[in-house]
Amino acid sequence: MDKKSLIGLGLIAAILITWLALTGPSKEQIARNKQIKDSVELATKAAQVAEEAKAAAKKLAIANDTTTAKVVVSDSILQLQKSSIYKDFAVSAEGKSEIVTIENENIKAFISTKGGNVEKVILKNFKRYGKTEPLILFDKDSTHQYIQFEAYANNMRFTTDSFYFKSSSVNEVANGNDSKSIILKLETSKPESYIEYIYTLKGNDYMLDYDVNFVGMQNIISSKSNKVTMHWAQALPSQEKHITKEREAATVYYNQTKEGVDYINARKMEEKLLNEDNIKWVCFKQHFFNSTLIADSEFLKEGSLVKTFENPNSTQFVKTITAELSIPYKHSSSEKFGMAFYFGPTQYNTLKAYDMDLEEIIPLGWSVFSYINKWMIIPLFSLLSGLNSGIIILILTLILKTLLFPIAYKTYMSSAKMRVLKPEIDELNAKFEKADDPMKKQQETMALYRRAGANPLSGCLPMLLQFPILIALFGFFPAAIELRQKGFLWTDDLSTYDSVYNFGFEVWGFGDHVSMFAILMFVSTIIYTWMNQAMLQPQQTQMPGMKYMMYLMPVIFLAVMNSYAAGLSWYYFLANVITFLQTWVMKKVIDDGKIREQLLANMQKPEKKSSFQAKLEEMAKQRQQLPNKKK
Repeated sequence: MDKKSLIGLGLIAAILITWLALTGPSKEQIARNKQIKDSVELATKAAQVAEEAKAAAKKLAIANDTTTAKVVVSDSILQLQKSSIYKDFAVSAEGKSEIVTIENENIKAFISTKGGNVEKVILKNFKRYGKTEPLILFDKDSTHQYIQFEAYANNMRFTTDSFYFKSSSVNEVANGNDSKSIILKLETSKPESYIEYIYTLKGNDYMLDYDVNFVGMQNIISSKSNKVTMHWAQALPSQEKHITKEREAATVYYNQTKEGVDYINARKMEEKLLNEDNIKWVCFKQHFFNSTLIADSEFLKEGSLVKTFENPNSTQFVKTITAELSIPYKHSSSEKFGMAFYFGPTQYNTLKAYDMDLEEIIPLGWSVFSYINKWMIIPLFSLLSGLNSGIIILILTLILKTLLFPIAYKTYMSSAKMRVLKPEIDELNAKFEKADDPMKKQQETMALYRRAGANPLSGCLPMLLQFPILIALFGFFPAAIELRQKGFLWTDDLSTYDSVYNFGFEVWGFGDHVSMFAILMFVSTIIYTWMNQAMLQPQQTQMPGMKYMMYLMPVIFLAVMNSYAAGLSWYYFLANVITFLQTWVMKKVIDDGKIREQLLANMQKPEKKSSFQAKLEEMAKQRQQLPNKKK
């Protein structure tokens, strides 16, 4: 074989090796395949032992022909079967599933002795839409929770949901500053080896402490593994008026110790490996409530992941979320891993009080927008919580419009100056009607404004300064639990859209209904736009296309607001009405004649030039002289 053939074979081998490396299964996939294989082997082994037990019992029954012999041998064989499958955990493989409860003023948690997991939570101070009984955050049909670990030299896999725990009590109630605990113990055949769950609840709290103790398990849990895995899943039940709005908000958030808080986009179904950094907490977020698992220290990044599934055809469940979180295990004689469940409302002040960045699951907007909500809107709603939410929005609008009145005044004065300069603008338009140099016309117009002391942009800038407030409210109202199920006028829930008429079919870009608050917002915006157009006639001649654009924007906004929170449409309508009143008062008080006199007086004064403007004019003169020098 010649040299070129050897090189060719070597290249082919390198390509094959590279391809296998890139397309081969990842470590996570290998681990999952192993888990599936182990489960299959375990099931097969159980079936074989069961068949052997049946065969042995049958033979013995034939030989002795006594019922007593069959019972005795059957029990012993079954015990052998359980010992073969469950090893030291065989003593906990059978039992009676019972429910124990722990509660306080806010929540009631139901814990099953089979698996020792929280299978149901009731939030006492909230109700599901259309129901009178307290809200069920989730129940046994919509949640699954267990710890999985490898044991013994052959790395057999066990899950705690397969075993029965022994509980220290049946019901515990915490009040005031007291705290109560329930201890659940998973026993083994060795009295000094067991797994223990301790649930502790304080009065008037939403945080359920959850400690896992591994006692004497160092010779049972495989020495080849440095972790156990917490599996947690929930099918989020529908709690609100419109399940489509719930799906737009429901997702999983997680806090990595260095990377900070992140999430899976609520509009995407995705699996995300959390292998960049250790994890502090994982949150299953519903629209206005959440279930969050928080580590006292950290979950390991190795093997941890979160995943979201959609239930598009379900009218009962919004979305399904699963999490696999790695818990460190150091193989000592006694180890504790502390955790806590938060089961409660997604309310800013409540979450902020825990000082764990839990409040970041609330979409308050970016940067300056979020501070408007944090420092003004939310405190105002907390201060006036005893009032109807529609009235609070009215008070909020009055406060904001009062604070923004200097901007509104400046905007009005700018439009008034432009309006009284209309004769001069008309004269310039006539002068340059047939001019081939539109730049010259623009320069003359700007020179007129400068001499008169009018700035055509000064009316636009104040409007832009109000934009952050609208954006902040745009994010706050749909996510504000302060508005949840709060009725006003004809709507029973300001946190979502009101519907005064249903079409019975979907209208593209608009929806299947008509929102009266959105219609009020639309009509008032059209009137406001017309008033602005009437006051800005000189500018319309400069930018005629803007006139039609200004009328198009309310139409687009109507399509958006028709399926948005009614509270925001109510605020926008009130803002427009107050603007009308402010404009009417200013028009009555401010005399256009005096404004024109002042502008004409300004035009008579010698024009002051800034050093920058003088330098620009000097440079222009020098450029004009350059061709003469060349000649």
